[in-house]
This record gives sequence, structure tokens and C-alpha cells, in this order.
Amino acid sequence: MIINKIFNLKMLLITVLSFCALGNANAESQSQNYTVQPGDVLHVAVWKEEDLTLDVLVRPDGHFSFPLAGDINGNGKNAQQITAELAKKIKKYIPDPVITVSVVQILGNKIFVIGKVNDPGEFIMSHDIDVMQAMSMAGGASTFAGLNKIKILRRNEAGQQTAISFRYADVEAGRNLDQNILLQPGDVVVVP
Repeated sequence: MIINKIFNLKMLLITVLSFCALGNANAESQSQNYTVQPGDVLHVAVWKEEDLTLDVLVRPDGHFSFPLAGDINGNGKNAQQITAELAKKIKKYIPDPVITVSVVQILGNKIFVIGKVNDPGEFIMSHDIDVMQAMSMAGGASTFAGLNKIKILRRNEAGQQTAISFRYADVEAGRNLDQNILLQPGDVVVVP
């Protein structure tokens, strides 16, 4: 169990480092597609404006506040979209602002794996993760797990929860692969 946690921490560190590496084209592509979620921390810098370079926390409602721009909705937007919105609002006060937005902590994109797995818990999603990958992150199924009765619990925007069925044996055999869905932030994989 300790070895699994150390491995998971190493994998998380490797993922975060590759996500942040400036020279890595794949990481650059991921950062362009990464959508900001509540709980994430953004670094916003306005060139030649020291007072306008700071880290901001995306609140539970998906918004954050920034000087001269007021309240900004960052939920579900990528860094490029947030940069454009900030520039539009700050342009009233600073002509032709040069703004950089980067995600420094990806704490909002979490999934949860619970039940009969070897290492249940919450996992940060720095990229797309499907059900099989989430099971792997949780150390695989434990003895006597009901692998053909797995459920993915998902809430919609109205807060209503739905359960999506997942049959491990089908996917393992290469059948019904469409049930190996990409997980969304907040999804809970329940292994009975």
C-alpha cells in the first residue's frame, strides 16, 4: 500500500512536471486544452505591471477576482480564453495589455475511486482519464470486488446525480468499449 502511494505520488509529480514543461509540445497542447475548474490556482501576469502579477484561486462558483477586471468567470475555459477576457476588461485602463495566464495548481479536476480497490481516494486529472485508467490509478481491484457491477456517479449542472454502469469483464475482453467513458471532474467510480 505504501509502495502504491509512493508510485502514485511519483506519477503525479511526473505528470505535473510534464504539464509545466515549456519546451514540451505535448504539455503545451495539454495546457491549451485544459479547462479551469473551481479550486484551481492561476498565475496571471500583466507585462510591465508588477501590481498586476499575482496568483488567484478559482472560487467554488468558477469565478475569480482580478484588479481592474473585476469578477471573471474561469469555469470550463482554457488559459487562452481567460487571457482574452482579461485583456478585454483591462484594456479600458491599460492600452494594449500583454497578459499571461497559466495554471499553477490543478486542484479542481479531481475524480474519486471508492470501494473494493487497493488504494481508494481522490485523484487529480491533469489530462483525460477513462474508467480503466482510474481503476489503475487506484491500484486495481481488490479481492472479491464486484467488477461487473461498477458504477460511475456523475452530477449534472442542476446537481442531479446519475449512475453509469460499467462491466469490467466486457472491456477486458475488448467488447462494449464505449462504456469505458472519459471521466469528468467530480465523477465517483464505485467498485462494490
